Amino acid sequence: MAKKGGSTYRCGECGYETAKWVGRCPECQAWGTIEERGGLKPAIARVAAGAPSSPARPIGQVDVEAARARPTGVSELDRVLGGGLVPGVVVLLAGEPGVGKSTLLLEVTYQWAAGGGAGPALYVTGEESAGQVRLRAERTGNVHERMFLAAESDLSAVIGHVDAVQPGMLIVDSVQTMASPQVEGHPGGVTQVRAVTAALVSLAKERGLPVLLVGHVTKDGSVAGPRVLEHLVDVVLQFEGDRHSTLRMVRGIKNRFGAADEIGCFELREDGIVGMPDPSGLFLNRSEEAVPGTAVTVTVEGKRPLLSEVQALVAKSHLPQPRRAVSGLDSSRVQMVLAVLERRAKLSLGDRDVFAATVGGMKVTEPAIDLALVLAISSSYADVALSPRLVAVGEVGLAGEIRRVTGVGRRLAEAARLGFTHALVPPDSGKLPDGIRVLEVANVADALNAAAHAGPARPR
Repeated sequence: MAKKGGSTYRCGECGYETAKWVGRCPECQAWGTIEERGGLKPAIARVAAGAPSSPARPIGQVDVEAARARPTGVSELDRVLGGGLVPGVVVLLAGEPGVGKSTLLLEVTYQWAAGGGAGPALYVTGEESAGQVRLRAERTGNVHERMFLAAESDLSAVIGHVDAVQPGMLIVDSVQTMASPQVEGHPGGVTQVRAVTAALVSLAKERGLPVLLVGHVTKDGSVAGPRVLEHLVDVVLQFEGDRHSTLRMVRGIKNRFGAADEIGCFELREDGIVGMPDPSGLFLNRSEEAVPGTAVTVTVEGKRPLLSEVQALVAKSHLPQPRRAVSGLDSSRVQMVLAVLERRAKLSLGDRDVFAATVGGMKVTEPAIDLALVLAISSSYADVALSPRLVAVGEVGLAGEIRRVTGVGRRLAEAARLGFTHALVPPDSGKLPDGIRVLEVANVADALNAAAHAGPARPR
């Protein structure tokens, strides 16, 4: 197609503009969506001053009581939200199919309805029928007379239900199934998702209505749809979990009303989902005997310290290229630790298969687990078990040095609470708690020597 003078071309899905026509949008990769938009854009007109909706006031005189968060009744979710749902907040909960998003939101709907006040709860589903949702609610024990269900995929019908029910909270499952009749495009497309989300955000702000949106994810685990979707909402939560484990985590990614790095832990059961205020036991092996190749560390998720067990298996390889398999850990980080051990600790790993994993399906990526990984690999290599009451916290550098990490005191206090008596930490880690013997190690060699003398391996 020849380019006309002064014409521009725009993608009907994502709004990308280009000076010439192309068959495939460079931004969203959609085919056949580039359309000619005519001549040059008109100059931006000057906007006349209008009457403000309310006068500006000193910040100290602004009433904050109307913006106080109201607890949902699910304590682990409230932890991530920063205390509960603020009036007019829009929350986007994204996760893989089958991870338990709908089950969690049914629990939230029930707790909100049973808590009384602030109006009933309205649950709108675009993926299932109302009968299917009712059956799940009965199975999980989440049925209440102040819970309202509606199966709709039309945005105007959803707003009609809101006008009829006058809810105190609205849940839309999911935003990718909703469509606005005023906007072109198919449901789930970039244009429709953006328009539906913008309309629901406007509805939430006008009425002070908390809105929870369920979102799909892409293959790499990021939120599906345009990036502007995450900018429109107030809170973005990622619902994580391994389908082979009962552990589920709600991780805060964005939060305008609280900390954006908190997590909430849940256990998915046949009869519903239950919050876990003390989940450290899930990430530790309950074996009666100490086993070579295991080491315990303390990670920090948000403000919550969690004990995690790192396991490693080093075995003689019969392959030209030894295998390196990782589960729950950063594979590049594991490769780096192996290189440091081979170079700085003189461990011959070039002809060995190495497998490293965490316990309980937990995913750990922070550098503070490096020292525990070093101990687990060396323990498996030497076939000697470490003391089961030993924890290790520290980052390993390429020179073999042990670097400081944040929150060492908080981590060791949690370890001492759970009965651990010895800890290996980097030098100059600040004020440390009582009740646990702390050994400061400067490098990998010192850490291996200290771990060998931390106490005999004995059952917990």
